[in-house]
Amino acid sequence: MERELALEFVRVTEAAALSAGRLMGKGDKEAADQAAVDAMRSVFDTVHIDGTVVIGEGEMDEAPMLFIGEKVGTGVEPCVDVAVDPLEGTNLVAKGLPNALSVVAVAPRGCLLHAPDIYMEKIAVGPRAKGCINLDAPVRENLRAVARALNKSVGDLTAIILDRPRHAGIIEEIRATGARVKLISDGDVSAAIATALEDTGVDILFGTGGAPEGVIAAAALKCLGGELQGRLKPDGEEETGRVRRMGLGDENKLLFLDDLVAGDDIFFAATGITDGDMLRGVRYLGQTAQTHSLVMRGITGTVRNITATHYLAKKPRFVARKPRCQD
Repeated sequence: MERELALEFVRVTEAAALSAGRLMGKGDKEAADQAAVDAMRSVFDTVHIDGTVVIGEGEMDEAPMLFIGEKVGTGVEPCVDVAVDPLEGTNLVAKGLPNALSVVAVAPRGCLLHAPDIYMEKIAVGPRAKGCINLDAPVRENLRAVARALNKSVGDLTAIILDRPRHAGIIEEIRATGARVKLISDGDVSAAIATALEDTGVDILFGTGGAPEGVIAAAALKCLGGELQGRLKPDGEEETGRVRRMGLGDENKLLFLDDLVAGDDIFFAATGITDGDMLRGVRYLGQTAQTHSLVMRGITGTVRNITATHYLAKKPRFVARKPRCQD
């Protein structure tokens, strides 16, 4: 993929963030998500790729736009897989809480795991602790290994984890070691990425969250040189069947970074919607608005922080979606 595409993908996440940000704190997560989806889809139609959504808003019968299998882009090469989360943290926007993002990951066709919308157990660290973790190891051993890699005491580590009843045991184990715990209400994509950014103060992620979010986070961590391991956690025969129908084989397999995202030719873009550890949220300034984005390229390891000013005097002119032929 050409490096010039990086700014095209940032335009996609900026559009979603600008639209969803208007609904921050208004208590309507469905409207905020729909605004992000509509804006992202419109701008994707202007990007010169032949893209297929492999991680999106759901199956065709669940989502009118950005569903799994949907085509995006102008239809010209390169042929790519696209993973999107137009609004990572719908509850965060609805309640005006930190760390809501719009995110996109793009890789050559066949390089992103087609993860079903089920749970995934995860562990993630940044580049300095890469190679030191094991999802199957006890929490205490993982914390000790990361502390050694970072030249810290275990008591100075910060573990981030979703605040869910299912994590009560892990949280107790972390606290028993003396390590610090940062609980988050939603948004484990940004939490996983935070482990690879020095100024966030986050050292390791534990816990179970969405499998699609795990793949998106893995794309970012691959660009940043970090590590994520995961294991699918289907709930019942129906979800187990979905895993097998998608050709993922043994649902109990430990998935490493290369299983989630193959190769290094990856782009990842994210734009902040609300203020967070990683990105500032959208600022509306009357006739203009400001956005703060990250864009990364795996093949070079380049990470760009982009602050953009958008003129809002006129309604944004998104290109209308072209009708597609139906079989």
